Amino acid sequence: MARITASVYTSHVPAIGAALDLGKTQEPYWQPVFQGYEFGKQWMKDHKPDVIFLVFNDHATAFSLDMIPTFAIGTAAEYQPADEGWGPRPVPVVKGHPELASHIAQSVIQQDFDLTIVNKMDVDHGLTVPLSLMCGQQDPVKGAWPCPVIPFAVNVVQYPVPSGRRCYNLGKAIAKAVASYDEDINVHIWGTGGMSHQLQGPRAGLINKDFDNAFLDKLIDDPEAAANIPHIDYVRDAGSEGIELVMWLIARGAMADAAGGPRPKAVQRFYHVPASNTAVGHLILENQ
Repeated sequence: MARITASVYTSHVPAIGAALDLGKTQEPYWQPVFQGYEFGKQWMKDHKPDVIFLVFNDHATAFSLDMIPTFAIGTAAEYQPADEGWGPRPVPVVKGHPELASHIAQSVIQQDFDLTIVNKMDVDHGLTVPLSLMCGQQDPVKGAWPCPVIPFAVNVVQYPVPSGRRCYNLGKAIAKAVASYDEDINVHIWGTGGMSHQLQGPRAGLINKDFDNAFLDKLIDDPEAAANIPHIDYVRDAGSEGIELVMWLIARGAMADAAGGPRPKAVQRFYHVPASNTAVGHLILENQ
């Protein structure tokens, strides 16, 4: 059967993608950010999955505020990098895994989670920046990402947004779906977005290191407590865009201990501020 062997958590700051694409990774401002992902890049080479299930949020490219699903799973064979107003990122097309994606959709919907099925979708920085951080820069024409990717978009843009508990339980349903897939493949699940940041209003530029590190502590050692954080705490303590952290709970809920198995091993933890007025967090957990 298929199995989830690891989960990866990372911010998906658009300016990080720009720094990569413009060759600024060694500049003093950006160097500490990218040094924090050197371990993850080598880890990806050493633990290459067959499929990545990547949880992210769309930024008004695939969906607009006219119609935005709470949870949407990509079932296409490939996904073009989105034009977010300044042209698409110079990265390869993202290859999908329609068979596993369709199986997960069937299983999760039968577990009473309503998913929107997306057969055509461009993917923005929310998905491509994490791939670049963990897999390195790839030639947009001759290069390729190391494995197929299943995009899973979550609405954290237009209220009401799903609760942390709902996301954590959804992760459990995804893990059950993967385990019932009749092919021996290794799956990674990634949760992206966050950490604390606010992009507008009187608190623009807010970063809360204490909240972020406490969240990382909970994510590793007490995911149930992380799942119980109310929305108002994210907004008050982590800024209006800090709510993106609920997407990390989908990945965490898919780990073995959420279903009564052993606690995963944290093999990497990184935190840095600032990166374009945003806190950057990164974590890798391995199932034991």
